[in-house]
Amino acid sequence: MLEANEWAPRLARGFVAERFVEWGIEDDHVARLVVCELVTNAFRHGEGPIVVRVFRDEGDGAVVVEVWDAGEGRPVVQPEDADATSGRGLVLLTELVREWGVRPLNEGGKATWAKLH
Repeated sequence: MLEANEWAPRLARGFVAERFVEWGIEDDHVARLVVCELVTNAFRHGEGPIVVRVFRDEGDGAVVVEVWDAGEGRPVVQPEDADATSGRGLVLLTELVREWGVRPLNEGGKATWAKLH
């Protein structure tokens, strides 16, 4: 569990890197970028502590990165705005992962997930 603060993305990247080492997967660049984006969104737009899960899909073995927070808001891909200083992360994420989505948690809040290639 991570505190929702500016250190959360860095700690999440380290956590993902450790899992990839355990699994013997050398290339963790996309996973670290994805978890950084999801945790940053949870920190900036969500509520409460942040939980990061990284696991292998039972069906196809693909890595899934999942970030939980207590906020009720849902991430939305923003329309392109050349003058904006933020809001491009989910657009990038959609290009890097096989699929992604959001699901409500029974205890409230949401889990935002991404399945890697």
